[in-house]
Amino acid sequence: MIMSIPQRILIAPSGFKGSLDADVVADAIAAGIRRVIPGVNTVVLPIPDGGEGTAKLLASSTGGTLVSLGVTGPVGERVNSHYALLGGSQRGIAVVEMAAAAGLSLVPKDMRNPGATTTYGVGETIAAALSNPEVHTILVGCGDSGTSDGGAGALSALGAKILDADEQEVQLGGANLSNAERIDYSGLHPRLSQVRIILALNQHNILTGPKGVARVFGPQKGATPQQVEELDQALTHWANLLESTQNEMTGGRVSTDFHTGAGTGASGGLGAGLALIGAELTPRFEALIDSGLAGLSVTTEIQQADLVVTAEGAIDYQTPKGKVPAEIAARAQAAGVPVLALAGSIGEKAYRVHDAGIDAFASIMPLPMGLDDALENGEELLTNSTERCFRMILLGASLSASMQNRNLKAAA
Repeated sequence: MIMSIPQRILIAPSGFKGSLDADVVADAIAAGIRRVIPGVNTVVLPIPDGGEGTAKLLASSTGGTLVSLGVTGPVGERVNSHYALLGGSQRGIAVVEMAAAAGLSLVPKDMRNPGATTTYGVGETIAAALSNPEVHTILVGCGDSGTSDGGAGALSALGAKILDADEQEVQLGGANLSNAERIDYSGLHPRLSQVRIILALNQHNILTGPKGVARVFGPQKGATPQQVEELDQALTHWANLLESTQNEMTGGRVSTDFHTGAGTGASGGLGAGLALIGAELTPRFEALIDSGLAGLSVTTEIQQADLVVTAEGAIDYQTPKGKVPAEIAARAQAAGVPVLALAGSIGEKAYRVHDAGIDAFASIMPLPMGLDDALENGEELLTNSTERCFRMILLGASLSASMQNRNLKAAA
């Protein structure tokens, strides 16, 4: 009796936010698989999503370095941040993780007001990368932001001056953008014209209107209903100013829809602000996986695998909307490779992920437990749940082989 067991398994998970980094998730899954199939060939390929941990992960996977620096944090205080200089064939590419300079985790809970926070530190980080003469491309991961300033802070740190009607610089924070009347771009960093800047972002995020960042993400970042309305009005005014400024800068050769253009609302409008200086707004997994910039051989590894295992903190109806498991599954489905997804929790309408290419999914929690316990024991839970899933896979393979053997005997 010959059992059909996967011989090469690709492990391509995201991290579990607030609990496990992607590389830890991948190693925990590999450990669970080895308990069941000791000699199997596992390929570990943790996947960044542009949010927290992206720079560290890509520095590690390419043999690059993580550069530490102090920058202005989202509430104006200095914070320890970093960016990555990739290694190997990706030398010359820097990865700026906006969350490391302006992430929501850097905003104290009693100071969460997206109309006041700033991306100034993101601009400082980009400027630091620009100052390295070897850098020819900067990949900016947009995710887990705590800001909604339309990228105005980042532009200011890169040398732009945002001026009011009295030619005074406008204070930092999205709510103050209603006072902006002119952008003086004469002092922009000179290397901006020499270095390619690519934003890896969620293209569904737009800057203004009913589906703009103020209304969709403002409440999550601490805004009251009144602050949401004020912020959207300020960002609408800002989008108009960006359009007129771009027209002036390019002589009308470039025309961007800063209000509802794809990705303009990424990271609280960072996409819109950096688009003014020529940044490319790119769907995050196109930038992180398909472009080859990050040095991840995802497509090749999928094509060579018998099975793909992916994972994320939660699987629900939002998973098909650009989350790591769905993006990996879409590429696996195109290659005809089955996909198993593991998650900390299974949420509303999770069944929709089947249409996205995920063949089966499972929660890592064997019984109801508190969030604190789940977070504290996440690695062990993940390894144990992987073992359970693969014992089921072995049972299926054994059953299939048994039935084939029975059919052969019957035919004889």
